[in-house]
Parts: sequence; C-alpha cells; structure tokens
Amino acid sequence: MQDTENFTPQLTADGSFTFFSAEFGQTFHSHFGARQEAELKFTQPLQLAHKAQEPVLRLLDICYGLGYNTAAALATIWAVNPNCRIEWIGLELDPVAPKAAISHDLLNQWPAPIPQLLTQLVASCQIETDRLQAQLLIGDARQTIQQVCRSGFQADAVFLDPFSPPSCPQLWTVEFLSLAANCLHPLGLIATYSCSAAVRAALISAGLQIASTSPVGRRSPGTVAGKNDLPLAIETSADLLGLSQQEREHLQTRAAIPYRDPHLHDCAATIIGRRQIEQQASSLEPTSHWKKRWSIS
Repeated sequence: MQDTENFTPQLTADGSFTFFSAEFGQTFHSHFGARQEAELKFTQPLQLAHKAQEPVLRLLDICYGLGYNTAAALATIWAVNPNCRIEWIGLELDPVAPKAAISHDLLNQWPAPIPQLLTQLVASCQIETDRLQAQLLIGDARQTIQQVCRSGFQADAVFLDPFSPPSCPQLWTVEFLSLAANCLHPLGLIATYSCSAAVRAALISAGLQIASTSPVGRRSPGTVAGKNDLPLAIETSADLLGLSQQEREHLQTRAAIPYRDPHLHDCAATIIGRRQIEQQASSLEPTSHWKKRWSIS
C-alpha cells in the first residue's frame, strides 16, 4: 500500500490532477482529463441534473478514490436544486488515496461547501447535515456492498469506477455486479467508464439492460445500465446510445464471457484463470474473428 506522501499529483489534459496507483499499476483517471471523466462519464449519463428535481436522491459510489465522482455529482445536483437532500454511501478499499486528495487540495476545484464536506467525510467516514447524509465504508467492496444490500439502500445512481477489469477483476464479476444491481432503485442507473464485453455481459447477467455512453477523450464509449426504464432514458438523453451492431456482435464472442467469483473472496489471478478456462472451452466465436470482421487492430 502507498502512503499519502507517495501520491504525487499528475496533471491531466483538462487541467485537473490524478494519482498513480502502484498497487494496480494505473492512474486513477484517464490522462485526457480527471474532472472531465467524472462529469461526462458519470454525472451526465446518470442524468443527475434531471434527477436533482427530486427532494431526495440516493447515490452509491463504488470505489470512491479521490472523490471526484461524488464531488461532481454534488455540484451538479445542488446547482439545480440547492434543497435536494442527498443520501450517499461510498465504498473504498483503503482511505490513503482519499486522504492524499484532501492533503493536495485536489477537491478545491469544486465550489463550497463540497471540499469542506468531503474533507470531513474522509476524516470521520460519516456526515450528517441538513442536505447530506453520507457514510464511507472502508474495506473490500465485495464485503461492504453486502452491508449496503442488507440495509435496504436503493440508489438512484451508482458510480461503478474500479480499476480496469484485467487489473481488478474482483469488482467486475457477475456476483459483485448482481449485488450492485440489488442496491439499485427500479428507475435508477449504473454508469461506468468500461465498455468491456465481459463487464457488459455481467451487467446483463445481473438482470440489467445496457446502453453506451458517449466517448470521452478516447474512441471507446462507457456503459450505463438500468432495470426497467433504459429505452426511455436513451430516448430522452443525448448522452446515451443504443448498442451498435458491432457492439451487439461483440457480446456474442468469447470476450463476453464474464468474470466469476462464486464466493466473493477469490484473488485476481484465480478469477482471471477461471475465465480463461471458460473461454478456452467455449463454442462462442473467437474475438479475433470479430476484430477482423470489423477491421479492429
């Protein structure tokens, strides 16, 4: 594990900063823009500006990280409706990165009182004000999300933002995403930056409908998922797109065999190995054939 002193802010193309995780070998955000990613891959596809008209919104932030997704959400919601009460739960493996973001003043790019509230949240793991009830659960998200499910929490919006599936498959499995779906309100939405066929197949296995979100800083789109109202959401949002023929065919290849973690405690290597065995035994089309058909290098 890194400590806060080992986190050095790295500038991204939109002027905001991110960190590099030595544990996962990746930065927390795309180099195209950390703040842009929070707003365009999460806040907008989750339709938070529209949902802010409600008196109460419930948010679930899976992999809180530096706090950008939550900061962007609070700013968007309260800009539309300053009286909206937000009930928030965040899941984070280790508090070191959130604390480093505070110590480097990375949240100061959002308006008051958001930096102050999130500073208090990271320090005490809970907040209770007139407009914000928040609880940050520290530990393996596979375990803490079960606590969320038992509480009956039903999120209007879920930020699904772990490190990439090959480096952190534990939080992209059918079993974990089924728990996330159980925490989702019938009209709620889950958003993620990933368009991995394995991730999309897992979301479908969890009983969700999926759509693409507009690409941000790269050619690949993100994904949004919901239980019942996704076609209507697509029709009413410029940020959501129905799956293309290319994307639908991708879901019929071996790439779409999802990660599995039956008992929610396997290590990354075990989960990856299990998927590779299933792929090798599969009668689905090899992904290389799909890539050749669509001229994907």
